[in-house]
Amino acid sequence: MIVADGLRMFKAILSILLSIVVGSATSSSAFNRHITEDPTKTLHRYLSLDKKGARLETSSWQVVEPYVDWGEDVVWGHVVVISKFHIEEDVTQWEIVNSLEAKIPVVFDVIGTMHWESVTFVPDPHQESYLFHIKAVYDRWQIVHPQLPPHVGRQRMIDFVRWTELTETEETKKAMFASLHQQLKAK
Repeated sequence: MIVADGLRMFKAILSILLSIVVGSATSSSAFNRHITEDPTKTLHRYLSLDKKGARLETSSWQVVEPYVDWGEDVVWGHVVVISKFHIEEDVTQWEIVNSLEAKIPVVFDVIGTMHWESVTFVPDPHQESYLFHIKAVYDRWQIVHPQLPPHVGRQRMIDFVRWTELTETEETKKAMFASLHQQLKAK
């Protein structure tokens, strides 16, 4: 009863806020993360970029930076290899913090983990569930938490490892990446 009343109040406040902002905003059909947009679009864009490997190299961090409310990305010693992710779009399943802040469930279908230091892939098929805390920062949606290691699609990881293998000049490392490439292809 209390949860239902809270959801109705959230929807009413959000509706009023959206009508005020839409009335004063310039029209644009481009995706811009503005609070008049559905917050799951921001989350989907960030997760899609991550799945495509946008965080595999430090030089590409700028691509995902506008979607998050933290400074630089952490240097991770591993990459979670996934097949897909699912964002819960049903607002009743969200944890509503206030009218401009929510925690949205996301489920990843994990294939395994690729470790940089040992240049190995450890298969471990399972699902990971997280609540992505998203809120309005100024007039844009941004992800506040969690700051996870890269969650990259299997094919993108295979391509990245193959590229690394081809560009590596040291024969020992080249052989390690060739082995890793075969491990990823086999799963």
